[in-house]
Amino acid sequence: MATASSPDPAEAALALVRSRRPTLGEGRLLCVDGPAGSGKTTLAGRIGALADAPVVHLDDLYDGWDGLPRVGDQLATLLTPLARGEAGTYRRYDWDAGAYAGTVTVAPAPLLVLEGVGAGLAAYSSLVGVLVWVEAPAALRLERGLARDGAAVEPHWRRWTVAEAEHFAVDRTRERADLLVDGTGRRPPLHLG
Repeated sequence: MATASSPDPAEAALALVRSRRPTLGEGRLLCVDGPAGSGKTTLAGRIGALADAPVVHLDDLYDGWDGLPRVGDQLATLLTPLARGEAGTYRRYDWDAGAYAGTVTVAPAPLLVLEGVGAGLAAYSSLVGVLVWVEAPAALRLERGLARDGAAVEPHWRRWTVAEAEHFAVDRTRERADLLVDGTGRRPPLHLG
């Protein structure tokens, strides 16, 4: 994502979250949010690798293509206990089976990276150390999504993009972000807050 002359977005996000107070017991929460296909998963993976931190992908929490409105319920069982310094849990969704496939326990850690549409949900903003917004052009995002998930899911993707746009408008996610990352890698990260 970064060039030799521009800061690495993962390093910029880590430096910023490390400068903030802990919100998950002794740990910190770094949320990577933005539209589907923008590059969130790649960035979150890099952050997790640099910090040796667990990464929770919201794709595992949604209960299918229409699950975005209910992801807050899953975040409650994950983040609320972690804020008390206790292990949190979430139910992992199996997309192939179309059903939940077990419960995942997340132990307290110095840093937790939460990635996906809704990761920076306003209802949990008091727990977010840093909110990173990743964006990319819509055509590129769709291309990336279909390359990953297959052309057969295009109707689902298009429906999802409508749902996420509505979510972002109500939740004002981009406006609350601390760091703006260009998912194409053409621009350096921009500190917003």
